[in-house]
Amino acid sequence: MLDKNKVKLGIAPIGWTNDDMPDLGKENTFEQCISEMALAGFTGSEIGGRYPKDQGILKKALSLRGIEICNCWFSAFLLTKPYGEVEKEFIDQVRFLKDMGAKVIGVSEQSYSIQGKDVPVFEGKYVMNEKEWKRLTDGLNRLGKAAREIGITLTYHHHMGTVIQTEEEIDRFMDSVDPELVFLLFDSGHCSFAGISPVKILEKYIGRTKHIHLKDLRTDVVKRAKEEKWSFLKGVRNGTFTVPGDGDVDFEPIFDLIGSRGYEGYVVVEAEQDPAVANPLEYAMKARNYIKEKTGL
Repeated sequence: MLDKNKVKLGIAPIGWTNDDMPDLGKENTFEQCISEMALAGFTGSEIGGRYPKDQGILKKALSLRGIEICNCWFSAFLLTKPYGEVEKEFIDQVRFLKDMGAKVIGVSEQSYSIQGKDVPVFEGKYVMNEKEWKRLTDGLNRLGKAAREIGITLTYHHHMGTVIQTEEEIDRFMDSVDPELVFLLFDSGHCSFAGISPVKILEKYIGRTKHIHLKDLRTDVVKRAKEEKWSFLKGVRNGTFTVPGDGDVDFEPIFDLIGSRGYEGYVVVEAEQDPAVANPLEYAMKARNYIKEKTGL
């Protein structure tokens, strides 16, 4: 069982609307999304593309439903844009999150990313050279320091189709960044999709993990994705991911690690799929019931 005083439960809006594929869930409004989150029993949410940019409007809508903001995705382009340009956008997002009461920001390097392109997600992935590794990690250390000065922790999201995808890349990344400035956003689904044991990664880095995405995986869909050389988004559209308890990831050892190693922070259900096929409220409730059964949260 997990300690409710240490571990909080949230859900991402990507089950309702998809910022990378706007046609998925285009009929679902912001108000419907957060209302169904609350109805399913979640108290935390990440920020989606359809969330109001006006803090007053956003805070009121969330407060009425007993929900708080726990994180927001930030696309960094440290390899392809001047550092100052990236930092300015980053600081704006960090300050917004701080004002919303969040404690972390989830960063992903999107230079050369193929996650939004019609390119095979395994064969088309970019591999950094030595100079790029240094530029990325140095830049993230600087962003991490800037975030810390504002009171926000930088967590890095390893992600399919990006420069940090494989086990070797995750290990090198964690060895290269400053452990006081840059932390891990652990994602069970992206580990599994990449062919990595999520338990192995979490066991190794849980002491440096400050945010967790609980994402399940359908192995039969992944098999097709590899055989037919699908893009990342084609896999999503065809059901690669689902909510915890509905796929093939074994979450019990993940929950055991979260509890036994003293993790403090949010665990967030994040399972992008077609809401016309997987009803968002139904699947949010399915995830909520599974997590309650397995963890007591």
